[in-house]
Amino acid sequence: MKPLVSVIMGSTSDLPIMEKALNLLNDMEIPFEVLALSAHRTPAQVEEFARGAKARGVKVIIAAAGMAAHLPGVIAAMTPLPVIGVPIKSTIEGMDALLAIVQMPPGIPVATVGINAALNAAILATQMLALADEAVAAKVEAYKADLAGKIVKANEDLAKLEYKFKTN
Repeated sequence: MKPLVSVIMGSTSDLPIMEKALNLLNDMEIPFEVLALSAHRTPAQVEEFARGAKARGVKVIIAAAGMAAHLPGVIAAMTPLPVIGVPIKSTIEGMDALLAIVQMPPGIPVATVGINAALNAAILATQMLALADEAVAAKVEAYKADLAGKIVKANEDLAKLEYKFKTN
């Protein structure tokens, strides 16, 4: 089994945040790999990974980083593949990471999700894969339908609440 999605984090301390992405990819039965790479501590390995990802069959890269958060942009600079950045909250509420990832120079885009929003990164990756894979598209549609069902159920539960001045 070859990975279609690479999930990269600057440090294993990011794993508790990134597990939501890993769980979704696993639930969707999308082959993925998980690596710790650092733009600052292992730059040669980051370059080797980024330049070789497409040839290995990877279709989308999710890269998480906190603080200066250079990892997603460095990877994006060295691959033609789409890169989704996940800013990790580590200092100043994660705003440093968010701004470092989202403010890329022209020609080096990184799709950026919210701070600690690993689940949204995985959903976006599956939607990208769904463009060329009907089986993945069906799973994404089922996932979205399940989300809608949860809101319908929530409204049914809310309708049962009784308050003197509640009108619905």
